[in-house]
Amino acid sequence: MSEATSSADRELWNRRSRSFGGHADAYDEHRPDYPLNGLRWALPPGAAEVVDLAAGTGKLTGGLRALGLRVTAVEPDPAMRAAFTRRHPGIEVLDGTAERIPLPDAGTDAVLAGQAFHWFDPGAALTEIARVLRPGGVVAGLWNGNDDSVPWVAEFARVSGFVQRGRSVATLPEHPAFNAFEEKTFRHSHRRTPESLVETISTHSHLLVADDAERVETRRRTLEFLRANPATANGEFDLPLLTTVLRAVRR
Repeated sequence: MSEATSSADRELWNRRSRSFGGHADAYDEHRPDYPLNGLRWALPPGAAEVVDLAAGTGKLTGGLRALGLRVTAVEPDPAMRAAFTRRHPGIEVLDGTAERIPLPDAGTDAVLAGQAFHWFDPGAALTEIARVLRPGGVVAGLWNGNDDSVPWVAEFARVSGFVQRGRSVATLPEHPAFNAFEEKTFRHSHRRTPESLVETISTHSHLLVADDAERVETRRRTLEFLRANPATANGEFDLPLLTTVLRAVRR
């Protein structure tokens, strides 16, 4: 890879990583949540205090609250923090990043990140997460991905050019502060209509940074497919998802 290409790739990555805040309300309305059995598996026994890292608008926090946990959220984007507060009034959401978490040492039982770890500097993030975790605490990353073993979902990805990545980005390096990562996949789904699924894909970074012509054409082509496809044409349907979870225990 040439230096120019590498520089262009880094700039695109930076643009994509910063693209969500301007669309926080759409993200909040149209992104899926996470399966509760996946959250339970990610957590250590007896967990009570949990950090939702890169919390966005609070999709993961909703599940953690449903499990009765005390949640502190950390999110760098002010628009996403504002949307988080509208969804979860009364839950603290701090301005911070995975590499600079504004919390004291050894004060939490688990740090979870939903659909976010691939935006972090993984080594620096794991060092910082280790700092805020109690010994025996857990770090976990969760990624929702389309279940393309379902034929219409695979065709949807081909037609739309949209692949909601799960397993393909669920990789984390070894780190001396943690035991080896374990992995498990959980079935999940997202209730959608043709129109709302088009809105979902429009909240993903590759379309947020695309030019207007590409965005309009992708939305048109995708909606046309969904309205014609027997599995999705008649009102609401469930988009099959697979949620990949990686977890590791703090030494």
